[in-house]
This record gives sequence, C-alpha cells and structure tokens, in this order.
Amino acid sequence: MTTLLTEMGQRARAAARQLARAKTEQKDKTLLALADALLAEQDMILAANAQDVETGQAAGLTPALIDRLTLNPKRLSGIASDLRSVAALPDPVGETYDATTLPNGLKIHRQRVPLGVLGVIYESRPNVTIDVAGLALKTGNASILRGGKETIRSNQSLVGVVRRVLAGCGLPADAVQFIESPDRTLMAELLTLDEYVDMIIPRGGAALHKFCREHSRIPVMTGGIGICHLFVDETADLSAAVSIIQNSKVQRPSVCNALDTALVHRSIAAQFLPRVVERLAADGVTFRADASAQPFVPVDGQRVLPAGPNDFDTEWLSLVLGLKVVNSVDEAMDHIAAHSTSHSDGILTRNQAHADRFISEVDSSAVLVNASTRFNDGGQLGLGAEVAVSTQRLHARGPMGLRELTTYKWVVIGEGHVRPA
Repeated sequence: MTTLLTEMGQRARAAARQLARAKTEQKDKTLLALADALLAEQDMILAANAQDVETGQAAGLTPALIDRLTLNPKRLSGIASDLRSVAALPDPVGETYDATTLPNGLKIHRQRVPLGVLGVIYESRPNVTIDVAGLALKTGNASILRGGKETIRSNQSLVGVVRRVLAGCGLPADAVQFIESPDRTLMAELLTLDEYVDMIIPRGGAALHKFCREHSRIPVMTGGIGICHLFVDETADLSAAVSIIQNSKVQRPSVCNALDTALVHRSIAAQFLPRVVERLAADGVTFRADASAQPFVPVDGQRVLPAGPNDFDTEWLSLVLGLKVVNSVDEAMDHIAAHSTSHSDGILTRNQAHADRFISEVDSSAVLVNASTRFNDGGQLGLGAEVAVSTQRLHARGPMGLRELTTYKWVVIGEGHVRPA
C-alpha cells in the first residue's frame, strides 16, 4: 500500500535526481532568492511564529525551549545572511580528488556527489528548516523535514516560502517537503523509508536520538547534545578566562555548544572562582559547586548551590554552570572523559604542552584552546551554516556543512581496458 510517506519519499527521490543535475549558478541564484524572500515575507513568518510561541508558553514549555522556538527580525536576518554565506561558498559537488594513473594506464579519481535524500527530525528550532533547505540545495540533496508540533505554524510558513522559491527558480519544489502532521507514527514510518531516504539526521534531545537509533533502517547521524567543559589551568590568563567562560555560558545558554561545567586548577581557584561567580551572577547565572569548589565559593542558597549527584551529567540549556576544582590537567581530562558527550570541550592555558595534550587526548568533535565553546558552529567555522553537529566518528564529525552532506564515487576511465585473468 502506498502511504503518504511513501509518496513523499518517491517525490523526494525524483527531486534529488533533478537537483544532482543542477548547475552551481542556478543553486546559488536560488539561495539568494530564498534569502530575499524570507525578509520580504517576514511579517507572515513572524506572525506564524508568534502563534507557536504563545501556544508553547500556554503548554508550559521551558524558557530554553521557548528561546529555541522564537524567531524575531534579528534572527530571521541572520538566517538570511547564512543563506547568502552558503551561496558564496564553493560547491563541493563534482569536485575531484585523489586522481592518479595506474601502471596499466587506467585513470582513476574520486568525485564528490550528493548523499541523495535526507530525513531530518528536529524539535523547537524553526531556523533548522532553512539551514537544512539551504545546505541540502547547495549540495544537491532533497530533504524530508519533520519538525516538532510546537513549531508547526512556523515551519509551514517557512517551507511554503522555500517551495515557492524553488519552483520560481526552475528547481523541483519537492526537493524540500515537510511532514505537517505531529502524529509520531509518521516519524516512525520515516525511519523505515530506506528505499528512498539515505540518511536520518535527528536534532533534539537524547530521547529523540535514542528513538532514531533504535528504530531506523536508515543510517542515523547523531549529535547536537552537549555537556561542554572548559578547563582553566594554572597558567591561564585569568581575565581572558573569565570573559571566555562568560561568553560560553551567557551568549546563548539554550544551545548545545553552551558551557555546562568549568574545571579550575586548584592553585588558582581562590583568586579565580570568586571572579567567575561575581561576573556571571550579574548575568543571572546560578552555580552548582562540587565539594572541591565550595571552599572557594561557599554555598549561599541563592547564587551558589551544592552540585547534585547528576549535575555534571546534565546539559543545562539555561543559566546554570557547574564548578569543580581539579589538581592537574590529567584530572580535568579524566572528568571530561567521564561526563562529556564529545561535543565541545576546551582548555584555557598558556602552557603549550598542556594544550597539545588536551588536543590529543580529549575525544570531542571540537577541542578549543583559549576560545569559547560557542565557536563549535557551522557559521562560526566558515561552513556558512550546518544541519547538525555530529558527535559520531562516521561519516562526519562536528558541524555538518556542505562537504559533510556529500559522499563520493570512484570514476575509472580506460581505453578499452579489460581485467586480465
């Protein structure tokens, strides 16, 4: 029996074949047209988003989820700017590499090609709709999107703009499709469309990732769940370290690369930890202090609370920061190995040997030295945008931009060659 999802898969596969033939100039023209259309239709998009926000608040969504859900003129302008950045980037499709000529005269190389059809399941963040549409278009991939019920109006509005722009620029509107029903059985069915969908990319909480891994017949690219750390060693520039920790925690606390735990070397804890608490408390941050940190920042029941048994395994997504004092870089790395989700972890140091060890031994998708964890982001790393931050080792790691949405084929060119017996 042909179902709604099967029909969407069939249309997506057909659209992907058309996109694979599209020239870079046409794809870039479409991206620029989409950026313009988002701003031209801003009032309609923001009105739909305001309804979603109102519904979400009435349903009791957390402040972190409301923040992720919310669009405003500044954020919409940033989304449009990201599309223009993607249009300006080199097109990886068709790129050839590892070219060689074998002793028998065969010429071989590898050539980048689209993955095909992406199934993207996400929660609370309507910007993902445009990030995925833009990156998929540039790389010749079709996409089937399934957003959360809390963003249904926003996503309907955004996908409508995308599909109108695609058709107006001579590309198949079915290159971007949206599952409008919040029925979870449709999400489960999407995970079984291995005949049409080539990769599943979930963006949401741990429960969503677990569900996709356990029920998908399609390769699943997981990531986007951060328990992020910064270790301040005994040689760090303390003024710079306070600013880096503040930026990592406060600049946008509801995202996956926001800081969750600060680890501080014991020899500087007395002078450093009170400065951190004083600076970040002014921004509304509260702290969960391990027993090792409490002698330096005593529990006061308001700003500083004792760390609970699960606090160092919590992705806060809010203005909460864990504090722990350690005796060495080894102890810091042991803590990170035990509690990190391999997303974004960094060291603040002026000791090159410590930096080198941290880079070599901390197994995260991004390892940062003297920089905010907020830089583990596709736009910040020059990718234009991202569909997700992968914490896996295959097939991509870190922000998934253009190249990460391609695979390759071997191309073998002969002149009547036959394989000898």
